Amino acid sequence: MSAKRKGFTLVELLVVIAIIGVLVALLLPAVQSAREAARRSRCVNNLKQIGLAVHNYENSFRTFPIGAYDCCYGTWLLSILPYIEQGPLYQQYVRPGAMEGFGGANGSDIRYGTAVNLPVTRTQLAVYVCPSDTKSANLGVISGVTFHNYVSNYGNTVRGRLNSQGVIFGGAPFILVINPTKVPGFVTDQKNPQFVKFADVTDGMSTTLMFSETVQGKGGDLRGFGWWGGGSHFETMLTPNSPLPDRTEQSCTPSVRLNPPCVNRVVGDPDLEETIAARSRHPAGVHASLCDGSTKFVSNNVDLVPWRSVGTAAGGDPMGEF
Repeated sequence: MSAKRKGFTLVELLVVIAIIGVLVALLLPAVQSAREAARRSRCVNNLKQIGLAVHNYENSFRTFPIGAYDCCYGTWLLSILPYIEQGPLYQQYVRPGAMEGFGGANGSDIRYGTAVNLPVTRTQLAVYVCPSDTKSANLGVISGVTFHNYVSNYGNTVRGRLNSQGVIFGGAPFILVINPTKVPGFVTDQKNPQFVKFADVTDGMSTTLMFSETVQGKGGDLRGFGWWGGGSHFETMLTPNSPLPDRTEQSCTPSVRLNPPCVNRVVGDPDLEETIAARSRHPAGVHASLCDGSTKFVSNNVDLVPWRSVGTAAGGDPMGEF
C-alpha cells in the first residue's frame, strides 16, 4: 500500500494562486470605484459646508463675500473662515489697514505671504481640499503657502471685468475688486465697493453657480493657489475639464505631468484675457455648488451655452438644458 499523501502539489498551488489573482483583479475596480465614491461624497460635503458658510456670511453682512482683495490681501477663503469653525485663524490674519494704513509707512503692505500671515496661509484646511486630488508639491514655492481645490464663480467676464470673446453674458456672484474695499475686517478709504447681494442674482439662486472645483497645480503652476486672487476663481467661458487651455495670470506649467492645459494671458490683449475652467480629478466631470446652497455634478460634456448661462448672476440669458 502507498503512503497517504500530505500537502499540495505544485500544480494545485499554482491553480489556487491563479484563482486568487483573478478574484483580486475582478474586485479591484469595485474597490477603487467605492473609494472614489467616498472621495466624491466628501468633496460634495465640502462644497455644501462652503455654501452654507456663504449664506451665514450673508446673514451677517447682507452681501456675498468679495471674491478677492486685489492680488494679495485675502480672498473669499479668508472671509468665510469664521463660518467654517475657523474663527481663531481668521482673527490671527492681519488685514490691510490694520497697521498704519494700507500700503503705507513702516512696511504695512500686509499680504498673504507676509511673515505675520504665514501661520494662517501655510495652513491647508480640509474643508477646502478635495481628497480625489493629489497634494501639490508647490508648498515651498511661495513661503510654503498652501493650495486648495475650490474656486469662486466669476461668470463669463474676466479679471478686468471686461467682456471676453466678443460676448457679454452678465456678471457673477463674486466680484474681484481692483483694491481692498471697506468691508468687515478690511479698513481702507476705497470708494465704490463692488458688493453683490442675493437680490442681485436675478437669474435665480438655483440656476447660478457659486463655487466649483479646481486642481492643485504641480511644479510651480499656481492654479489652486487660493489665498492669491489669481488662484481663487474660475470662469464659465470653457466647459469643465476642457481640453482647451486655461489663460492664467502667471505661473502656468502645462508641461508638468497632471497639470491641465494652459497658457499665460497677454496683459492688455482683450482677446487673451484671463479665463480659468472648472477642473477636477473626478472621472467625467466636476462638482459645483449653486447660490441656493445645493450641489450638482456637472458632466464634462455639458453644452457650453447653458454652462455659460449658469455662470451669470444677472445675464438674463436662457437657461437651456443643464
